[in-house]
Amino acid sequence: MRILVAEDDLRLAALLGQSLTEAGWSVETVHDGRSALGRAMPGSAHDVLLLDWMLPGLDGLTVCRRLRALGQTTPVLVLTARGQVRDRIEGLDAGADDYLAKPFDLDELLARLRALHRRAAYGDASVAEVDGLVVDPAARRVTRDGVEVELTAREFDILHLLVARAGQVVTRYTILDEVWDGETDLRSNVIDVYLASIRSKIDRPFGTRTITTLRGAGYRVDRRATSADPA
Repeated sequence: MRILVAEDDLRLAALLGQSLTEAGWSVETVHDGRSALGRAMPGSAHDVLLLDWMLPGLDGLTVCRRLRALGQTTPVLVLTARGQVRDRIEGLDAGADDYLAKPFDLDELLARLRALHRRAAYGDASVAEVDGLVVDPAARRVTRDGVEVELTAREFDILHLLVARAGQVVTRYTILDEVWDGETDLRSNVIDVYLASIRSKIDRPFGTRTITTLRGAGYRVDRRATSADPA
């Protein structure tokens, strides 16, 4: 996940950058509103924007309003020392998706960022398809060659993540972070158990192999499924 942090307090910005990087995010940091606006324009590669309200140059809410006016839909979380109800209302009315008052708990901030990213991912109701395997996030429905495949909620989330990023390597950390909110030990074999179950449902009955395991790297859904190896 990629995040833009706009914070003029250099010590806090450094702390946020380090903490988010350790949590597996790719972080870009700026320290004023005009830089934040320039880096977050529509077409930027960020998944979430973290904006301090009291930025120099342009304040965070002005940045947010201008981005929304330009059609930028990337989720925005506003950080501020202003914690009154009317301040939260003003922040949300400016187009922010969430609001967190300082001082804040770092774990809560990380959880809110993950939630924003998940909502954005599922808010895009576009259907993902790979060689006859269709994953519909809006309907939470999976079919292969027109045949409906029943998955558990977590199996669906894992498959949707992999198919939506077909052709890319998805690391174990990414799956744990986006599907489990990082609540499962990276050393656990829980992902392998779920993938074995997913493969038994989307591949085995159809004689295909969709998900490739890349040792030490992660998993990849190829854009064209291959024939399964004979048993």
